[in-house]
Amino acid sequence: MNNQLRKIYDAFAKTYEENRGQFDMSDVLDDFYSTLNLENGKLLDLGCGAGEPVARYFTDHNWSVIGVDFSEQMIRLASQYVPEMQTMHADISDVDFESNQFDAIIASYSFFHISADKHTEIFKRLHKWLCPNGKALFTYATEEYTGSKAFDGYKNFMGQELYYSHKAPDEMYVDLEDIGFNIDSIDYRNIGDETFLWVTLSKVPL
Repeated sequence: MNNQLRKIYDAFAKTYEENRGQFDMSDVLDDFYSTLNLENGKLLDLGCGAGEPVARYFTDHNWSVIGVDFSEQMIRLASQYVPEMQTMHADISDVDFESNQFDAIIASYSFFHISADKHTEIFKRLHKWLCPNGKALFTYATEEYTGSKAFDGYKNFMGQELYYSHKAPDEMYVDLEDIGFNIDSIDYRNIGDETFLWVTLSKVPL
């Protein structure tokens, strides 16, 4: 499954230029950045793609950024468009970092391509990687996009059958709170004629 998805995103990289700007995340990033209260921080961008807009936004604000993506071609583009960032060619499900490394973590349009039975473990890693009082923002697929409260299957995106997987939101919220996150905000946003759930978290110091 991952190999198939990787090949699709490698192919997307070839047509990246003509699709740049299709999804305007300016409001999302402005809102999230306004909560951080840091001029120079460290961001982890999970599923960084070509580095736009997330990594570009944060490097422009003098943050250091590490971007992770499993598509070699997307990582190549990220090195081109955001040369200031450090890139890692790796699968989000496998990557690991030391504790308390990042002031913020963003995973936009990435977690829902990973099997939902892996989400809790990934959330635990996010909590570990964040500094105390650090914040995370991620996109989650819901019934508004897949048509089901919980989903594990394929949907068409830009002419390709992509794998999507998600739990019911209430179940996902319980997982996050059990791990030790505070759920700061839950917003359904329509971007590029697609509605997804955007969740903002903070790591509460013990």
